[in-house]
Amino acid sequence: MSHPHEGVLGFADHKGPIRLSADVIVVGSGPGGGVAAMELAARGHDVILVEEGPAFSSSDFDFEAGATMRKLFRESCTRVMQGNGFFPTMQAIGLGGGSLVNSAISIRAPGWVLDKWANEHDTPRLGAGALDEDYAAVERALGVAPTPEAVMGERNLVFKRGCDALGISCEPTPRNVRGCKGSAECFTGCRNGAKQSTDVACVPAVISRGGRVLTSVRVEGVKSERGRVTGVVGHVVEPFTGKRGYSVELDAPIVVLAAGCMATPRLLEKSRLGVSSGHAGRHLLAHPGLAVCALFDHVINPFEGATQGYHSLHFLEQGMKLEVLWGPPAVLSVRFPGFGNQLKSHLVAFDRMAPFDVITNAPHSEGEVRGAPFGDEPMITYHLDDRDMATLQRGLVILCEIAFAAGARAVLPGVHGVPDPIGRDQLHLLRDARVTAKDVIAGANHVFGTTRMGQNPRTSVCDEWGRVHDSRGLYIADTGTFPGSPSVNPMLTCMALARRTARRISGEG
Repeated sequence: MSHPHEGVLGFADHKGPIRLSADVIVVGSGPGGGVAAMELAARGHDVILVEEGPAFSSSDFDFEAGATMRKLFRESCTRVMQGNGFFPTMQAIGLGGGSLVNSAISIRAPGWVLDKWANEHDTPRLGAGALDEDYAAVERALGVAPTPEAVMGERNLVFKRGCDALGISCEPTPRNVRGCKGSAECFTGCRNGAKQSTDVACVPAVISRGGRVLTSVRVEGVKSERGRVTGVVGHVVEPFTGKRGYSVELDAPIVVLAAGCMATPRLLEKSRLGVSSGHAGRHLLAHPGLAVCALFDHVINPFEGATQGYHSLHFLEQGMKLEVLWGPPAVLSVRFPGFGNQLKSHLVAFDRMAPFDVITNAPHSEGEVRGAPFGDEPMITYHLDDRDMATLQRGLVILCEIAFAAGARAVLPGVHGVPDPIGRDQLHLLRDARVTAKDVIAGANHVFGTTRMGQNPRTSVCDEWGRVHDSRGLYIADTGTFPGSPSVNPMLTCMALARRTARRISGEG
């Protein structure tokens, strides 16, 4: 079997200035860009797929969290959204984008979400059922299936037992994997090669159909003449340092931006395209999330089993998705309270812990992405509304109830002003606390909305096909196009919309 990255051009392959032409240029190789490039190549287009980061093989992945975060994430995994709280957000930089480091969760947005988009956000062609064909095609290509029992591990099974005891529905998480061994290494890269990230599932298909894939190339602007795009410009960049090298100029009558909802609006701003409505970079939406860590008397070995094997959609229409959680010990242990002997006592008990998390669709919260006065990284702001904070707090209480129903003896809630740990008889302290955004560290890795779609060019950046209103030949195929929260993990919906965009470019639909 050939290596999935065979034919990919990397930093060492770029020997001088690059000048190429194609039918379509796709900027960004994550969930949206990878699928768009694959579908366009399959339909006979000459495609160039451009990625700023390098290609990573399974042998490049390191389970040590510090090394991984420095290599695989923008700003060495220190990116935060500034606002009324502290909101870490992680965006990958590498061939495969976010699909390289996420938990492989592949779930369709519920029909009621798409209907809400259609009715409230000016996307009437995207109601329930509109993406079914595209969802199904992506699921087949990426091997999406429910997580099997054999790779769950006790960390996932105690969550299910707690949900069952309380009558809360839960189900095995659908994930884009083939041959998962339950090693819980999704975050640091799948060393088993089971995760069907876009560098594995899409890039080989692009190259086999004559497409070209360039890594270590940063696109810095979109070229246009008289309202029509003509290509992109940028530079070769050295992996991990970002040092600029040779110039890059790629010509094509169609450009698909899939650089992510943080980078795409910055490209539009720099290129003075797609900005006539004034909405590019605005309406940043997220899924803020909080976690608890349940302490059991029996051995859990949380480092075994699928990263996120069970989830509950029981409270989804109330704004909450409940999940099992896992990450490298060095990351999770940062949340442990205390110092010295107290901290050591938690570390010693690590093998008997199970972390669970809640994310909210946060309908009342919003942010913005703008250019910084210096440097290449964006300025990101986000305000977590008190109403959405209350939803998160309620979700934490439910997670604690699940943990106690599963037999936990205590829970670490991780909320300022609430004791760590608490027992079942102390749960009221969390339930009744006055919790604000400043009392928690709410991670928000699901982000979208900064180039939202809609029919009206005055209130949106692109139409329902991802076509930018004020620039002919320019499309967007990342989560920035979402006009609202999908209420579930966004990857599969991003991929389905990207496939739909590729079909439109090809004259279908």
